[in-house]
Amino acid sequence: MFEGLYQANYWLSRFVIQRGLGVIYFIAYLVALNQFRPLLGEEGLLPVPRFLERVSFKRAPSIFHWHYSDQFFALISWFGLALSIIAALGLSEAGPLWLSMIMWFLLWIIYLSIVNVGQLFYGFGWESLLLEAGFYAIFLGPLHYAAPILMIFVIRWLVFRLEFGAGLIKMRGDQCWKDLTCLNYHHETQPMPNPLSRFFHLLPEQLHKTETFFNHVVQLGAVWLLFFPQPIATIGALFVIVSQAYLVISGNYAWLNWMTLILAFSGISDQYLHTILPMDIPASLAFPLFFHIVIVILVIIVAYMSINPVKNMISPHQRMNASFNPLHLVNTYGAFGSVTRKRYEIVLEGTTDKELDENTEWKAYEFKGKPGNLSRIPAQFAPYHLRLDWQIWFAAMSTIHNNPWLIRFVLRLLEDDKPTIKLLAENPFKENPPQYIRAKLYHYQYTTPEERRKTGQWWKRSFEHMYLPPQSLADLKRIQL
Repeated sequence: MFEGLYQANYWLSRFVIQRGLGVIYFIAYLVALNQFRPLLGEEGLLPVPRFLERVSFKRAPSIFHWHYSDQFFALISWFGLALSIIAALGLSEAGPLWLSMIMWFLLWIIYLSIVNVGQLFYGFGWESLLLEAGFYAIFLGPLHYAAPILMIFVIRWLVFRLEFGAGLIKMRGDQCWKDLTCLNYHHETQPMPNPLSRFFHLLPEQLHKTETFFNHVVQLGAVWLLFFPQPIATIGALFVIVSQAYLVISGNYAWLNWMTLILAFSGISDQYLHTILPMDIPASLAFPLFFHIVIVILVIIVAYMSINPVKNMISPHQRMNASFNPLHLVNTYGAFGSVTRKRYEIVLEGTTDKELDENTEWKAYEFKGKPGNLSRIPAQFAPYHLRLDWQIWFAAMSTIHNNPWLIRFVLRLLEDDKPTIKLLAENPFKENPPQYIRAKLYHYQYTTPEERRKTGQWWKRSFEHMYLPPQSLADLKRIQL
């Protein structure tokens, strides 16, 4: 029925979505292997064992309720990484349906287990986005099956909620979105700028207004085209893809933009996609009745679970990036309802001096992604996610009392904890750990072209206040963490 109505097939679209999800899963598991232990491990900043003592399985389903150790976590994550390689290469899609479904289910359930114990460091909308899309991938079928048109529309519904929810939260949020002035600030104040962010920030104000207007056109208008017949759906998908590609080159938003871009291929039919992906599509494709029945049941469930997200979208008190169930399925999305006008950065400094006075020499730690050294060009990390750097950005907008994990982080630096130090780009105390560490808050701004020519610096900054006074190891051990 749907094939006749839309006169389009989606074998190539499914191919792109499955391979793309495999790559994103690979990055997500790689991030977990590199960062989870110092952030959330047994001796981490927010230890998982403590979390599991106070949170039930029903509230946060996870295999780690049965057992957690850093070694077990590493084993599970390596298994997930191996599965993601299989998914990215499409090896499982050459086999039977049951093999494809089991592989995608394992990828989903393992990552769900990680997210549900990840606490603050896994509280990002793109975690739920990956879990929701990853769950739908279970039902996309292998390559010798016809792409289920109903699942293609379920994925379009996900893209719609993602984009339209983000558009609505902007219209209900900061006045600068209505004035088309938010991007006067956002390229400079976003959580983690990339090498081109300064270029975009220095564009004339009229171009910033054009950027903002185009964003509204896509999120509030063009995304509706995904539900129209071809070729209109393809046009809507291309609007989304172009807007997400623009965000990819102008900032570091982990895998959010890459995921959205990949999922938007659900709107492009094979007749158009074949021009850039000239692959041989099998002449005969299976689609057994039992698989069709399973998908119809799933679509009914998704429709029922969509009630709360729809209510949220039409509510004047719309929530951003909320999951209405612990499985992170059929979520509500949205980001940057408000835009910060100034960029504040926490700079951590240490000293090996045992006595502090006006002659004390302080050396700064450098983070991998967030600004520190004024002469350093911001790096491109996305779709890789630097979880510590993102949380430091949030912490700079509040106080140390609202971020007790940051005290524990300073403690780990004073203890010269190697896994924690690996989260940083530069440790100025390679020989001996510091005796004291302090945190200073600065207001950072991009240099103008003239200032950059004179100083060679990417940033300029002004001191705001002492975020954390000098602390020794003995000082912090007296604090009950």
